[in-house]
Amino acid sequence: MIDVAVIDDPAAAGVSLDPVRARLLAALTAPGSATTLAAEVGLSRQKVNYHLRALERHGLVELVEERRKGNVTERIVQATAASYVISPAALSAVAPDPGRAPDQLSARWLLALAARLVREVGELIKRSTKAGQRLATFAIDGEVRFASAADRAAFAEELGATVNRLVAKYHDEKAAGGRQHRLIVALHPSITRPADEPAPDLAPGPSTSTSTSTEE
Repeated sequence: MIDVAVIDDPAAAGVSLDPVRARLLAALTAPGSATTLAAEVGLSRQKVNYHLRALERHGLVELVEERRKGNVTERIVQATAASYVISPAALSAVAPDPGRAPDQLSARWLLALAARLVREVGELIKRSTKAGQRLATFAIDGEVRFASAADRAAFAEELGATVNRLVAKYHDEKAAGGRQHRLIVALHPSITRPADEPAPDLAPGPSTSTSTSTEE
């Protein structure tokens, strides 16, 4: 079982979004059968088996072993991943296009960049797995607390300038055998309260996101 799998097939995405099947996938981080899962999800063994077959057809569940019990063969299955991400490729006709309206201060543009990131990295993982090669990636995840909106804006400006200097230093358009790499730098508020909790009064200030890329 892998840690995260990307779903880019529309039919598989639809199957995974069914509430019962989503519960089965969560339960199948450890191997199980229709019989063992029936009590857990409150359905008959026959109905659980029906859902498991659907998940298996779309590659979300795989057979681990078969056990013979009298005249019955018990199929032991397991989810193919501990968690799943649905790629925007599953909705290709309406997938966001960050090239349509670039705006560094737009939260929706940041979302479009994130959607492209999921789509492209998901496709790269699929290709590298098929080729039996390691995918070279790098990511940083952290938090910073700003004293004011002005500090946040200054940080974003300095960060953008620093990243652009690094890109200019290392980007070589004519390098023989070189490979393009996508670079995204983003800044957004952290979620620190439940969705139904009223927001505190904050000093007004623009939201900030910064992105630069060595590939178009």
